[in-house]
Order: sequence, then structure tokens, then C-alpha cells
Amino acid sequence: MGSSTPGSSAPAGVPPSPSVAGPARSLGRETLADRLASLLSAQIDQGQLAPGDRLPTEARLAAMHGVSRSVVREAVHRIKSRGQLVSRQGSGVFVAAVAAHQPLAFDPAVLESVDRLVEVAEVRRVLEAEMAALAAVRATRSQIAGLRKALLAIDAATAAGGDGVAEDMAFHRAIGEATGNPQFSRLLAFLEQYLRDGMRITRANEARRPDFMQAVRDEHRSIVDAIAARDSTAARRAAIRHLTHSARRLERGGLLARANAAAAAGAAPAATTRRTKP
Repeated sequence: MGSSTPGSSAPAGVPPSPSVAGPARSLGRETLADRLASLLSAQIDQGQLAPGDRLPTEARLAAMHGVSRSVVREAVHRIKSRGQLVSRQGSGVFVAAVAAHQPLAFDPAVLESVDRLVEVAEVRRVLEAEMAALAAVRATRSQIAGLRKALLAIDAATAAGGDGVAEDMAFHRAIGEATGNPQFSRLLAFLEQYLRDGMRITRANEARRPDFMQAVRDEHRSIVDAIAARDSTAARRAAIRHLTHSARRLERGGLLARANAAAAAGAAPAATTRRTKP
């Protein structure tokens, strides 16, 4: 099997990178090492490579997948960093035993692919909708006042020429804290590492359009107003509306493909939902 060449399809066994239309093809180009690491990691997760199995040699893996040995080394290094592989001096590389308690983690490729960030955005939409609903029931007066201050902080940051990303994330963290359940705050803090770059793109896109900026302010205010009114249903709807509209603004700004925007917004692409006339 030959190695890939510029403009050719992916090497044998290595899945092609997802296609994303428009200027936001990816946040960072996905490498062959990324794709090989994802493939081998999936084989471990699915049991095709079981704990204790010896990984084929570097040369063998390179030949099997049509990539260079340096690509194999990088891919194996990434999987080792996740604890799925271990090296045994003089014996080779083996699939590690499954830990009884595994830390929560996403594939590092999430940080580089728009498609993967859309998936994280779907998780965020579900999470933050329920956070807002619970906050409407449980938030204290001081926490509601804190939410209003958080909105002012976003406005102050953008007025000073900043992107408001840190302040925006702080606002959403404040909603998590207002649920009274510390697990929401911990989960949101974990997701932030995957959401930060996507939020920078979102905020930069919105900063180009005054109408986008005003829509974001209105949506944030609707969430806080619903929480303050102790209306959990309205708070849930307002949170979903905000994240749905964020995806649509990215599409309108030309930064997200239509299918990806529909997925992030929680709807099927228009082409698949349109009913044909008889």
C-alpha cells in the first residue's frame, strides 16, 4: 500500500477527514496521525484490540495503513497519552487494561474539527437547557443579581474592544452555579476547553454584525429574566433558543456549513425535512 500524496484520498485503513463546506473547513487541519490515532483508539474501544494484545510493530502498522513510520509513532504517542497503550521494555507496545474508573475525556480531534465541535455544541445545548431550568427553581437572589452583573461584564468587555469570550463563559458558569448542583459547574468547566475556540469564532462573527450583537444581548437577557421570574419552562426555551440561534448566525456569517448549523441547532438539514409534492 502506498503512502498518500497531496490531493489524494486517505491511506488504506485511515478514514478520510470529514468534509465541511465553506471557509470554516476546520479549526486546524486534521493530520494523518490524528486519523490513525482515532482509528486505532476506536479498535481498542470496540474490542478489536483487547487488553494485553500486542500492537503490530511500527513498520507493520505503517505498511498496513499506508503511512510513514513517523505518522505511526505520533499516533501511538497520542494513544499512550490517553492511557490506552503501554510500552514494555524489550517487548513492544500493548493494549492497556481497562481502568475501573476512567476520567471523562473527548478525542483531542474535537479541538481541531468543526464537525466535532458541532457534536460538543449539541451536548452543551442539552446541558445548558436543563441548567437554566433548574436555576429558575433554585437560584438565590444574590445569584440572580450575579447573572445580571455577568451580562454587564460582557457588555463592558466588548465596549473596551475585547472579544467578551471569558465574560461570556463566566455568564454560563454562573448559570451552572445557580442550579445548586456543583456537578453541573464541574462538567461545564470540563467542556470549556473544547468550547473556547468555537466561542471565539462565534463572538468574532457576531462582532461583525451589530444586529447579531443585539440578538445575543436579548437572548442572554431572556434567559436571566426567565430565571428571575422562576419560570423553568421559559428558561429552558430561552437557553435552547440562544444556542440554536448562535449556530444559525454562524451559518449566516458563512462560517458554518448548512448541515452543520442544522445539527448544532438541533434540527435536520432543510433538504432532508422538506416534503416533496406528489
